[in-house]
Amino acid sequence: MTPRPDFDAVLDAVRGTFLDGDGVPVITEVRALGPEEVRALLGEHVTRAVTDCAALADLVPGKAITHAVAVADDDGERGALVYTTVEIAGTPEAAATAIQAATDGLARTVRRLRGEAAVLDALHSTGRELTAQLDIDRIVQAATDAATQATGAGFGAFFYNLIDEFGESYTLYTISGVPREAFARFPMPRNTDVFAPTFDGTGTVRSPDITRDPRFGKNAPYHGMPEGHLPVCSYLAVPVLSPTSGEVLGGFFFGHPEPDRFTARHEYLAEGIAAYTAIALDNARLYERERSLASELSRSMLPVAPPTPGLDVFTRYLPAATGSKVGGDWFDVIRLPSGATAFVIGDVVGHGITAATVMGQVRTAIRSYALLELPPSEVLRNVSELSVGLFGETFVTCFYAVHRPADHTLAYANAGHLPAILVRPGEPPEQIGEALAQPLGVGSVFPQRTAGFPVGADLVLYTDGLVESRTRDLTLGVEWLLAGIPGLLTAADLETAWDKLVDELTRGRHDDDIAVIHVRHRGEDAP
Repeated sequence: MTPRPDFDAVLDAVRGTFLDGDGVPVITEVRALGPEEVRALLGEHVTRAVTDCAALADLVPGKAITHAVAVADDDGERGALVYTTVEIAGTPEAAATAIQAATDGLARTVRRLRGEAAVLDALHSTGRELTAQLDIDRIVQAATDAATQATGAGFGAFFYNLIDEFGESYTLYTISGVPREAFARFPMPRNTDVFAPTFDGTGTVRSPDITRDPRFGKNAPYHGMPEGHLPVCSYLAVPVLSPTSGEVLGGFFFGHPEPDRFTARHEYLAEGIAAYTAIALDNARLYERERSLASELSRSMLPVAPPTPGLDVFTRYLPAATGSKVGGDWFDVIRLPSGATAFVIGDVVGHGITAATVMGQVRTAIRSYALLELPPSEVLRNVSELSVGLFGETFVTCFYAVHRPADHTLAYANAGHLPAILVRPGEPPEQIGEALAQPLGVGSVFPQRTAGFPVGADLVLYTDGLVESRTRDLTLGVEWLLAGIPGLLTAADLETAWDKLVDELTRGRHDDDIAVIHVRHRGEDAP
């Protein structure tokens, strides 16, 4: 650490007090001091004369020191020993005492301000970590751990309120500092006189000994703490209030078996963490509501694949398990009047409610044009033109394929989507429809191709959430999928096999929607 200018000034002032009989400065030497040496020689002082001969001998071996003064910078992490080996007329010790008297008050103020700054830095760091989270379980546990540590509590708990799918409120809690089992057999705290200020959100409660509080022990059946409860003497409780609605989201409760352990600083820290926790919970609940709405909207628009003669059709839709990417993927299976079957899979660029809404409209448009028995290229062209007028700059990727049972073929067109995987009996998996055209809303021409789809063949359509993520390259993900296809073909239970493959490809944490259609040509086609 580089000494500060104020340290250099004090050091020069001390050296200037080493004078001979004519008032001329004598030769002095300086020996740097480390943090431990500074604390041993000076404690909390800025300067101090050193007269302990043994200490001087340890610091500067082999020299007969006549006068020495230790000097520290204002944070006590760096210092110096100023000394001389000649006899002098002046008294540096007296000067050191005068400098000490003049600077100690300032040094204490600087240390106090730095301590406060460190507290604020720690609080803001905790706040940044909390408000960056969107998972409620992680938020409440991280907040409880941080607040328990910051207050020095023997243990801390956070009781928080959630709303279930039926609109009913219920309370959960986290524990820090002790095993959860220590509280497992005790009931939730009730809105008694002690707990009321926290649960009502009226203010913080700090008590040096809660058992002596006049509000304590007034309620049946325990009239105090239940038998076997962890001992609590010092008590601190802080409500967590939504900054947007003023709603009480929950409350922090801290206890310590010894009296008078919580100070005004602990109260300040706990209130600060509670404020950040409230912001984080508000954000997480808003995100969860939007995510649930988008997910439910998407699910409500997804069809149940109809029975298809001669084909086994497996479908799967999984909303994003992490992050906020939910709402844009879909699939469809459409029985056409001619007896053919159309298979559609697509992905709206974007996420959330808007993407789910666009997805529903595009899906309906494709289904309408499909039922007119238009060729795949014409279906996509018409929907693309419609998309420009309806959605502006929003565009959609889509793979559209039609199985014709009469000649065992697939006619398909691809609007910017990932290629499909076709597996014919005795042949390796083949990607079809790669890079045929631009997405809907962008492209205007969608070339159509035909491929054989004999008995025993399999067709797999999927969205990018299966093979791509922030930590997984798309090309590598597709390679892994192709490598996993043979295992699907030999599986006795296709649903279980797909669940296993999805888990392997995404490592259990897909951060985007996943939609899949797997079509197996069983060989019992009906006209």
